[in-house]
Amino acid sequence: MIVNTAQGQIEGIERKGIWQFRGIPYAAAPVGERRFLPPAPPLPWEGVRSGATFGASSWAEPGGVTALLGDKGVGFDEDCLHLNVFTPGREDAARPVMVWIHGGSFTGGSGSTPWYDGTKLATLGDVVVVTINYRLAALGFLWLGDLDDRYRSSGMNGILDQAAALAWVRANIAGFGGDPNNVTIFGESAGAMSVSTLLATPAARGLFHRAIAQSGAAEHVSSTQVAAGVTEAVMADLGVSTIEELLGVSPEVLVEAGNRVDGLVHSEPGRGAHRTGAAAMVFQPVIDGEWLPEDPLVAVAQGRAADVPLLIGTNLDEWHLFRLMGSDVLDHEELLSRMTRVFGDGERAHEHYLATRPGATPSDLWSAVLTDAIFRIPAIRLIEARENATSETYQYLFSWPSSAFDGVLGSCHALEIPFVFGALENSGAELIFGASAGPELEELSLQMQRAWLAFARTGDPSHDGLPHWPVANSADRPAMRFDLTRELLHDHDGDQRALWEGIL
Repeated sequence: MIVNTAQGQIEGIERKGIWQFRGIPYAAAPVGERRFLPPAPPLPWEGVRSGATFGASSWAEPGGVTALLGDKGVGFDEDCLHLNVFTPGREDAARPVMVWIHGGSFTGGSGSTPWYDGTKLATLGDVVVVTINYRLAALGFLWLGDLDDRYRSSGMNGILDQAAALAWVRANIAGFGGDPNNVTIFGESAGAMSVSTLLATPAARGLFHRAIAQSGAAEHVSSTQVAAGVTEAVMADLGVSTIEELLGVSPEVLVEAGNRVDGLVHSEPGRGAHRTGAAAMVFQPVIDGEWLPEDPLVAVAQGRAADVPLLIGTNLDEWHLFRLMGSDVLDHEELLSRMTRVFGDGERAHEHYLATRPGATPSDLWSAVLTDAIFRIPAIRLIEARENATSETYQYLFSWPSSAFDGVLGSCHALEIPFVFGALENSGAELIFGASAGPELEELSLQMQRAWLAFARTGDPSHDGLPHWPVANSADRPAMRFDLTRELLHDHDGDQRALWEGIL
């Protein structure tokens, strides 16, 4: 099948009844003097372009969580601003469009990861699925505005890339059978943080109509002061002092410098990551006053994107994934010391966390604190910021525990992704599940997909396979639990939530 776009014709490939158009450039290659500039419009091409091959990923640190997701990689290149379209057909169907923004701590990941294959969603929901790449790490988020006003966008370029992809979708998706007036953005981890940032990004205004944030909210942004510290550290590591010299550094060397700086810079005082002692992400969106005028959480509370319905949630044991990759084993005294630093009264905090986790080790309890600090409480704060929004907000909790690695993972970070995409049999799934998927997991996946699809179609995730799912509110704080059985929760772990009042 050949589709006409504003840049030229592209020919797709058919897989399992779904047409795939891979590696479509949605912006000009951000190379050479364009390295740290905002995305520019895509260039036209001659003849019929093949859509059989995924585009290269942004330069990033290989391995890590992306390897667990089955991502064998398609190569790194600064020319990375490509997207992929999965569609049931080209006919004038005006299907809902779902645009996936991948995670990876803003330093890794790709829209071509096998778990993000849009085939099952497109088939089940008769929707068009789009996955995108965007600039990562220093290429997407190194703040240079203090050095030269021409580069004032540099701390937001990764987010502006996402907005450019959405602009491409608006201009071209009808040719792929999609409705440009019904676009849902959804993402996980840094992808969910991107979704939350896009709510407050002027360049993205009007380009999407619904939003889904999985395990990420609006807390992970930097001030220009903090971002300038990152830039100073990166440039010192590279031994350069000017933007001209930075432009001459190879992308691989630039990424390696960012990796060395990673872990040395912490979030601003008052942010949860700082108070818990966890290292902030070195590269994340920068509040520069123009491209991101203010803190996204503040902007949302003031009514930004109030007309965009939001579905947001977290996994029960988010931090267990990162704990698996680390070696932080605590004893009781160290746990109390850390809890005292965060909450003031460490004994009280310990009592509250242990009450719902009898038999938990000190490391288990600290993992629960970090899950709350970095994922659950920020999600709650975003829900609270939308209390006066003119559109609905819905909350979920994913709690199915993996048996992989002797059960250490629990319901960890990223575990919900293959359920949302119906990718239980895809590469990497068995490694993180601990076993092959059976009928119960297939049913859980189906009900999650139906909820995400219903939300993309109507702005309401409710369907007849779930209990009644009310709109989020501060009175009883309802959340839909997704597990082998589905149930509605009310203020899940409310005692722990109350501990964070005035802290995060």
